[in-house]
Amino acid sequence: MSRSIRLDAVLIQAVIAGALSFAHLHDLAEAAGQTGWKAWAYPVSVDLLLVAAWRRLRTARRDGSAWTWFVIALVASLGANVATAGLLDLANVPAWLRILVAGWPALAFLGGTLLVHTPTEPAAHPQPVDQVAAPEVEMDRTDTPAPTPPADVPELDPAPAQPAPGAPTVPAALLDHARKLADTHRASTGSPMTAEALAVRLGLPAPMTDAIAAQLQLT
Repeated sequence: MSRSIRLDAVLIQAVIAGALSFAHLHDLAEAAGQTGWKAWAYPVSVDLLLVAAWRRLRTARRDGSAWTWFVIALVASLGANVATAGLLDLANVPAWLRILVAGWPALAFLGGTLLVHTPTEPAAHPQPVDQVAAPEVEMDRTDTPAPTPPADVPELDPAPAQPAPGAPTVPAALLDHARKLADTHRASTGSPMTAEALAVRLGLPAPMTDAIAAQLQLT
């Protein structure tokens, strides 16, 4: 019951305030030269712009244009209330006020149009496809992968012969290098490398080259 009484009191107060503001706007418009139905249309125009701006503010509080038109309509309503309180001679209205009243319809139409046709929220831009994160899929392998067939194993050379007594000792690194040269030569030409070709490639003294060729079994 108390809620109904409070709601009714607010409605009555709103009706009284609206009627008084409506009458003040009508009197001011009529004093500014707008007679007949035009004087009654001005209060409707001001109040509708005020309501439209308020509805816009409820959905987009950061909209600067809504605040601008709300203030304009509020100033027009309050200005009419103050002007008709004895501060303005309604029998001799100044020219600037006549100009404001005459230009109000165009201003109200512009404000109402902008409030209605301005989108509330900016349109959301679609996210580029390349920036969409793909869902992570965890896959459990239950099958055993097939064994990879062994690659072709090159034919190994027979074990190098033991160096002859009195032959110079060949370092292991040098022997490996010579073996790689011989293998490369065989892979590129298809024929084994000769001792003379190995001597040219290594540029070593003849005894050392002969010892290497003997261990690699090069002729």
